[in-house]
Amino acid sequence: MVSRRYYYYLFLMSAVINIINLVPRVLIFTRFDGVFWSILLAVAYGSLTMYMFTRLIIKFEGQGFPEIFNTYLPKGVVIPLLILYSIFWFVAGSIMLLSFVDITLRFISPDISARAVMTGFLILVVGASRFKTTSILYATEIVLLLSFPAMVFILIKALINPAFNWDSVLQVLTYLWTKPKLVTVTGASFAFTGYVNLAIFNRSFNNLTLKLRHFWLVPVSGLLILLVTLLVPIGYHGSIGVEDHVYSWFSTADSLRMETFIVERVLYLFYITYLSMSLVMVVIYWHVGLELFKGCFNEKEDKKDSGDKETDTGKKSRKNQWIEAILLFTVSASMIYLTERINQVRLAQAGQWFLNLRFFSETFLILLLMFLVWRKRRSARR
Repeated sequence: MVSRRYYYYLFLMSAVINIINLVPRVLIFTRFDGVFWSILLAVAYGSLTMYMFTRLIIKFEGQGFPEIFNTYLPKGVVIPLLILYSIFWFVAGSIMLLSFVDITLRFISPDISARAVMTGFLILVVGASRFKTTSILYATEIVLLLSFPAMVFILIKALINPAFNWDSVLQVLTYLWTKPKLVTVTGASFAFTGYVNLAIFNRSFNNLTLKLRHFWLVPVSGLLILLVTLLVPIGYHGSIGVEDHVYSWFSTADSLRMETFIVERVLYLFYITYLSMSLVMVVIYWHVGLELFKGCFNEKEDKKDSGDKETDTGKKSRKNQWIEAILLFTVSASMIYLTERINQVRLAQAGQWFLNLRFFSETFLILLLMFLVWRKRRSARR
């Protein structure tokens, strides 16, 4: 079992990593269409759903979705639900991987083969996603703590740079009173979505509690991260020109220099920092997706104990090994196939569709958990 701080690591990792891809693109495209009110609504919605989801799932201490569903839902409903949400988690990781392959080719090494880059990423992700849940949480803490100083340095470097144009930021602020858009709320709220990984990681927590004197940091940090995500690229590229940059934060990092450091371009430090965190985030997504899919085949075991808890010898059953191997091979083959066949426009469209579906699917999860808590209380009275 792990301590409560790892719960906040899941949120913080998700919030920080979304600064580079899907979220800034949505915020920038709607910068003149009520983006600030949309951010406030997203912070309120994300904080509320995070609090409600956590308070509900901790009532099933040491259990993940497979165990909970197999205990309190009909068998005909369990498998479709687990498969559906397993696909959601795999798609989330896949979009992030495809985006980072595109980023690598555009900013780091345009001459290398896209398949070679994807293959290198897949070797790391596929191997790590099969680790124990607690091991992935420990790795998340290490990577986040090692990356944090670099993130703070890059942010300070960006804000104190003379090239940062505050007039562009003030120009966007003049649109403060425009009406918010749902598409912006769904995109911005993705920064809070790390809590949903408790669908599997709840197995590793014991006596997880939420205290309001600590939880207020979630909306405050989420609001600051979203504002920084939106305003820093605008300060460098202008309120109009920022829309021409697909990966606005990488373009911003490429505008910065470290005059007294070994490596002059901040872009390389930014790339290494966010590559390491992105790969860890993909490992988390695929680990959750893998465990959800395995839950379709471990009904009897799940009712007795958690499917992720290894035996004392640490060995997994041969059945689980085959399930993992077949599923990960299929997903990896699909990723390599898509690498050179999905263009930037289609990837952006897929990302936007995913953000919209995720928004409503998480709301459905909370309603479902309310029903399951009611079922649990009702069965306890009998």
